[in-house]
Amino acid sequence: MRSADRFVAQNRRARHDYVIEDTLEAGLVLQGTEVKVLRKGQASIAEAYADESGGELFLVNANIPEYSSSAHFNHEPRRPRKLLLHRKEMNRLLGAIRREGVTVVPLSIYFNERGRAKIALGLARGKRKADKREAEKARDWQRSRARIMREHGA
Repeated sequence: MRSADRFVAQNRRARHDYVIEDTLEAGLVLQGTEVKVLRKGQASIAEAYADESGGELFLVNANIPEYSSSAHFNHEPRRPRKLLLHRKEMNRLLGAIRREGVTVVPLSIYFNERGRAKIALGLARGKRKADKREAEKARDWQRSRARIMREHGA
C-alpha cells in the first residue's frame, strides 16, 4: 500500500486463519452515510467474506454501523455491499471460488489518494491447526533470535 492510503479497518485475523495466495484491490458501492462512518474509522471486517450472487461479487457480513448524526437516511449496518472489479478479475475470482474451494476474504478497507473507499481482497485457503502452530513457532523463534542478537551485541 502507498503512504497516501489511510486504513479504516483491517482484518488481522485473516493471515492467521488463512494462507493468502493472491491479493487484489476492489471498489465498494456505498451509501453516503456509510462513507461518513468509514471516514470516522468505525468499521469491522473481521467476520466478512466475499460471495457470488447473480454473477457479481458482494461483501457479506461486514459491519459498518449506522451514522449517529443522521435521522432519516441511514443504512443497514450488515447489508451486502457490491464489489467493483474489472470483468477479467471478477471471472478469475468466481472461477477460483467455484473450482478450487478458495475463500475471498477482505484484508483491509482504506481510502486511496483520490479519496475513494477501496478494499484489499485476498484469495485464501484455510489453515489447519498444525499449520497455525507451525507459523506461531516460527514467529516466536524469530522474536527470540532477535532478542539474543540484541543482548549479545551482534
